[in-house]
Amino acid sequence: MNEATQPPMHKGRTIPAHAREELWRAPDGQLIRRIDWAQPDVARGALLFAPGRGDCYEKYLEALSEWHAEGWHVTSIDWRGQGMSGRLGADDVTGHIDDFENWIADLAAFWAAWRESVTGPCILVGHSMGGHNALRAVAEGRIRPDALVLVAPMLGLNPGWVPSWILHGAARLVAKLGDRRRPAWKARELPLSLASARMKLLTHDEARYADETWWYEQRPGLLMGPPSWGWVVAAIASIRRLERRGVLEALSTPVLILGATADSLVSWAAIRRAAARLPRAELLAFGPEARHEILREATEVRDRALQAIRDFLERVVPRTGDE
Repeated sequence: MNEATQPPMHKGRTIPAHAREELWRAPDGQLIRRIDWAQPDVARGALLFAPGRGDCYEKYLEALSEWHAEGWHVTSIDWRGQGMSGRLGADDVTGHIDDFENWIADLAAFWAAWRESVTGPCILVGHSMGGHNALRAVAEGRIRPDALVLVAPMLGLNPGWVPSWILHGAARLVAKLGDRRRPAWKARELPLSLASARMKLLTHDEARYADETWWYEQRPGLLMGPPSWGWVVAAIASIRRLERRGVLEALSTPVLILGATADSLVSWAAIRRAAARLPRAELLAFGPEARHEILREATEVRDRALQAIRDFLERVVPRTGDE
C-alpha cells in the first residue's frame, strides 16, 4: 500500500516510515488488513490493538505511535467487513456481520500466528466493539494475553436500562422484515447525519475528530456508515453470551477497563457490572469530560487514560532487566 504523504509531526495523519501495512489471510481466505510497528532493538513486549465498529486503525495512529515510543511492538488490524478488510453488507458503507463468532475466530487465528512472531509479554487492547470481541475471545479461552485493556467496551447497548433479552427479541423481529444486510438507519439520518452531531457522540476534541474525516478523503475505501440489522442482532446475541453466569467470573487475566459515565453509544451500567464480575479487573471511570472515543478525546482526558494504561501494564507485566 502507498504511504500517505503527511506533515511529519502530525501523529494522527502519519503512517510512520518504519511501519508496515500488509494483508493477512484468515483461515477461510478472507484478507485482513494489518499494520505493524516493529522495534529496532529489544521490545518491551507486543501490543495488539482491536478497533471498534466502523473503525479503521488510521483513527488510532496517535495512540499506537505513543505505545511504540514506549517500547512496544505494536500491531493493529481492521476487522473483516470494515476498514480495508472488505465489505460484507449489501453496499459499500453498511457494516454487516452474520455472527460475531466470525470475528472471534479471526482474532484467535491472528493472535496465534502473531504471538509466534513477537517476543515478550503480549497485550491485547480493544476499543468499543473491539473491546467486546477481545473480552469474549479471552473469556472463552480462545486467546491468552498477559493483560487485557478494554476502552469503552461494547458490553451493552444504549439504552442500558432495557434488558438485553428484550432488545434481542425486538431486533430479531425487525431484522426478519427484510434483508438482514440493510442498514439499521439511513446514513444521512441521526445519529450519523451532521458531523457536529456525530462528534458529540465520540469526542470533545475537534482536531482529533477532523483526523478521521481527513483519512476518509485520503483513503475513501475506509468510510463506513451505519450497521445492518443483522449486525444489531448478532451484537446483542454476543453480548448475551458474556452475560451468562460464570463466563466472566472464571477469567484470570488481569483486566483494565476504561469507561465514560456519559457514553451515549455503549452502556456504562453494563461496563460497571462486567467489571464487578471479573476477578482481576480494575475500572477507571470518566465523567462528562469524556465521550465514547476516550483515546481520541481532549488531551487532558486521553493523557489520563494513557497514563492509567501505562501504570497498569507496569504493575501486571513489569519490565525486565533485558529491556
